[in-house]
Amino acid sequence: MPEEQVGVVVKFFTKPSVAAIEVQRGTIKNGDLLRYKGHTTDFIEEVTSMEVDNQAVDEAKAGDLIGIKVKDRVRENDKVYKVVE
Repeated sequence: MPEEQVGVVVKFFTKPSVAAIEVQRGTIKNGDLLRYKGHTTDFIEEVTSMEVDNQAVDEAKAGDLIGIKVKDRVRENDKVYKVVE
């Protein structure tokens, strides 16, 4: 499946298992499939909830800093790709 890079991980919070992601291009919406890829990271997960400034949002655009709940650990500078069907 083709993918396009939409952002990069800037921080990971262990206890809630949340990735802070800087959206660099395009948009991310609830329901999108995102691939997290880095030196030791590589998994795909659907976006089920995301927040901007602790407020739930349905869509984020370039320039936003968002928090997304993730199932596995991600690391700073991991790339975030949107899987395009």
